[in-house]
Parts: sequence; structure tokens; C-alpha cells
Amino acid sequence: MEPDPKNPKWLKQERRLIKKARRGDREAFAALYRAYARPLYARVLMPNLGDPGAAQDALADTFHTALERLTQFEIKDVSIWHWLARIGKNKAMDMHRARARTTRALCNFRNLTEPLTRNPAEPDRLIFAKDEAERLRRLVQATLETLNPRYREVIRMRFLEDKPRKECAELLAVKIGTLDVLVLRALRAFRKKWTAMVEAGGTKHE
Repeated sequence: MEPDPKNPKWLKQERRLIKKARRGDREAFAALYRAYARPLYARVLMPNLGDPGAAQDALADTFHTALERLTQFEIKDVSIWHWLARIGKNKAMDMHRARARTTRALCNFRNLTEPLTRNPAEPDRLIFAKDEAERLRRLVQATLETLNPRYREVIRMRFLEDKPRKECAELLAVKIGTLDVLVLRALRAFRKKWTAMVEAGGTKHE
């Protein structure tokens, strides 16, 4: 039977699938996934995220959350579709918030490292004197060296080499949503180490 949230016959079958899935029947949950994964992706996640990779990540997260909270769903005369769509919208909003936090952190990091990536052939565009820029470069490098290798690599690729998100995700063998989280954690770790080094007088000793 074709899934149809407005069809009483489908709703009856859907309720049976939910009850079975709650008892641990994986095939029953897989049937719910097959019924609603495509419309969730096309009608909820892609319109909200606009990125296929992010939408795929959100889809996986939506059904993971649904499986964990399936016992909380109240079986009434309303399809589980509406519940799944609400979870999906929340996942999309979470991704937008994470992306916004990452963007703010990105701007802060780029403001810090901008003198290191400018063209030396255009000295009038340099903010810092050459020796000060060199001290900054050494301090940034020293801070990066204190991070774990994965954080160091994602910062190098994403910011110092300015690689696109998609390319970074592929090189690190992670999904784009996972990359965004990794970037945010890496920048937080960098900021913490940077602050500690500066407070310890790193700019004077470099």
C-alpha cells in the first residue's frame, strides 16, 4: 500500500508498524523509513537547508532521533509523518545555528590570520609591520601545534588553505554536518589555547 497520511487504511497499517517498531522490530521501522524518508528529504529538509549533503545528514539524524523517541509518540488518528516533519525541521534549525556559530568563529579566526595570507607584493595592504606579522605567524603556528592532529588539519584546510566545505569533508572522510561540528570544536580549542599563550606572554617570547 502506498503511504498516504490522509488515507485511513494506511494509518491503520502505520499504527501496526509503529507498535512493532517499539517492540524492536527493525523491519517495521525500516518500512516507516521507506515510507517517509523521500518526502522528508524533498519537502522538509532540502527546502530548509538547500544543500544535499546537509539534507542527507539531517535525514539520518531525524530517523535516529525518531527511533530513540518512538515510545514518546502518541498514536492517534494523525500520521507519524507530522511528528517526523517536526523533528526534521528542528534538525535543520540546529544545523543553521551550528553553521552560524561556525561562521562567526571563522570570521574571528580570519581576522586574526589575515596578515599571514595577504600578498607581500602589496605592502600598502598590510596592517602589521613585517616583524609583527612574523611574530603573529609564529604564535599562530605554535598554537596550532598544541591542538590534536584532527583539529589542526581541519583548521589548516578550511582556513589557511581556504578549501571548500565539501572538499574538506571528502578529504577527512566525514559528512558535511559532521565537518561543521568538527570545525567549531577545532576553533574553540584554538581560541582557548591562543588566549592561554597570549596571557602567558607568548607574543613577547615568540
